[in-house]
Formats: sequence, structure tokens, C-alpha cells
Amino acid sequence: MNGSFLEDFEPAMRLALAEAVRAGQRGEVPVGAVVVDRDGSVLSAAGNDREASGDPTAHAEVLALRAAAEAAGQWRLSGCTLLVTLEPCTMCAGAAVLARVDRVVYGAADEKAGAAGSLWDVIRDRRLNHRPEVVMGVLADECAAVLRDFFADRRP
Repeated sequence: MNGSFLEDFEPAMRLALAEAVRAGQRGEVPVGAVVVDRDGSVLSAAGNDREASGDPTAHAEVLALRAAAEAAGQWRLSGCTLLVTLEPCTMCAGAAVLARVDRVVYGAADEKAGAAGSLWDVIRDRRLNHRPEVVMGVLADECAAVLRDFFADRRP
């Protein structure tokens, strides 16, 4: 992929980064997600909210997908792109597939729990009936830095 293709996703990823920073300020693991429609209009944005809500499914991706479905008036998010600062886990990858998004774009890879190519590849599993395109590495260094700084303050 050429640089300009990745740059097309940078404005929306910057919104996801802002959500991640806000989540970190609330004491949540700083992950942010944004869903845009086929025209690039933002349908939703969210940051992790597990600690505050006590909900183990309150990952940024799930929250953003729920809000986007509400905004779109339907659960099928065909034509939409999910952008997230950290490679989705298995739950979030599954949610993206089930929401029928066209594309998942992420910043930092997650070698420990990533399910979009790092540890697993749920999103592009041939056994599933829907396989979104995966674009990785958009603003990867900035996305990783937010996580690294958050955990550096908490882990000696």
C-alpha cells in the first residue's frame, strides 16, 4: 500500500487517538475507536469504558459499533470503516465481522491479544461469511506511544 492510501485514514485515526487519550485520563486502558460511513462522515467515536461501567464488553470498538448502528438505524454497517488505535481483540474482531463493516483500520499491533493478524486473524478467517479488509499501521507510533505512556505510569 502506498503512503497516500494510509494517509486517507489519518484524520479519523486522530479522532480515535483523542478518544484513547480521554479514556486514559479516566483511568481506562487508552484505546479509542471511530466508525465512519462510506463518505468518511463520522457516525460514532468511543474510548474504553470497562472500569467505569463495570462492563467487560465496554471496549472502544464495541461501544463505537453500537453507537454507529444506532446512528445508522440498523445493525448492518456495510460501507463503514472501523478505525481503532489498537489491533482488535477476538471479541472486537468478531463484533466488526458481525456488524458487516467493510474495513477495519488499526494503529498499533497487539502481539499478545491481536485478532486482526498478529496473534489470530479472526477478521479474515475464510470460514466466516464476511471478511472485512484490514489496514494496519495507521499512526502506529503515536497509537503505541499513548499505550506505552499509560502503562509506564502504572507498571514499575
